Amino acid sequence: MANYAIISVGGKQYVVKEGEHLLVDHLDRDEGKSFQPDVLFLGGDGGGELAPSATVTARVVGHERGPKIRIGKYKAKSGYKRHTGFRSSLTRIEITGIGARKAAAKAEAAPAAPEAEEAPAAPTGLPEGYADLTVAEIASASKEWDDSTLQAAQTYEQAHANRKGALAAIQTSLAAKEES
Repeated sequence: MANYAIISVGGKQYVVKEGEHLLVDHLDRDEGKSFQPDVLFLGGDGGGELAPSATVTARVVGHERGPKIRIGKYKAKSGYKRHTGFRSSLTRIEITGIGARKAAAKAEAAPAAPEAEEAPAAPTGLPEGYADLTVAEIASASKEWDDSTLQAAQTYEQAHANRKGALAAIQTSLAAKEES
């Protein structure tokens, strides 16, 4: 169980604990809505975790205006005086939860995929180590391949990698073989 977390909201970092209220720069969220800020550090119980796989949940309590800041300009001996003010727009948030694991949340949300749904096997007739070839290597080597190898390579590219350059080279080689 984490005692505190360091989160990033609006480009600023805050040290937060569960149940804490804090003022941050204005957030473009409605009152009462929950969100998950970026978690930079999770600490407590004598240890800490940098870039954790945990989440912090926060709820927007309300939007407020900060205190008025008075700004005055004055030039001596000329009678020049100007005054203006500024109030920043702020959002009050409440930290509602710290430490729910992202991976656990994803595992509960989506049922485990059966292992039978693995990637389809590579078609037979491909050259040795075809999957590791670059597009340039495929383009130069495809000129010497026979029709069955080119067909197998085209099927593999459409099903797996879908590399446009490799598909174009294979189709060009197939067209050249058909013409001759």
